[in-house]
Amino acid sequence: MDDRFLYAGLIRLHVLHHAVLEPIYGLAMIEELARHGYRLSAGTLYPILHGLEEKGYLRSVERRFGRTTRRVYRATPAGRQALRSAKVKVSELFGELLEDAGGRGRRKAGTADKYRAASS
Repeated sequence: MDDRFLYAGLIRLHVLHHAVLEPIYGLAMIEELARHGYRLSAGTLYPILHGLEEKGYLRSVERRFGRTTRRVYRATPAGRQALRSAKVKVSELFGELLEDAGGRGRRKAGTADKYRAASS
């Protein structure tokens, strides 16, 4: 089974994170994501970058590096705000996932528990 589709949002957040830190370009992001075990082709990454730009999270310009011209992306103010909000949500979600994995049986009441209690 191929679980890659589960990580699509995480990859977008990772790209946005780096674009907040510094200007990024496609090949550098492909290499960065590969360090984390994600093997993306240019045909996968560039639509992600273009989509983030279309939604207003990134802005790009063409820059010359010697003989090479690269499209360089930076986070917009909307992208920075979206990343701040996402960090809170991701922290909460992953806290719950990791809590379940490490402390079987010591789980806090979650949404499903609250729903069951409210409908009883």
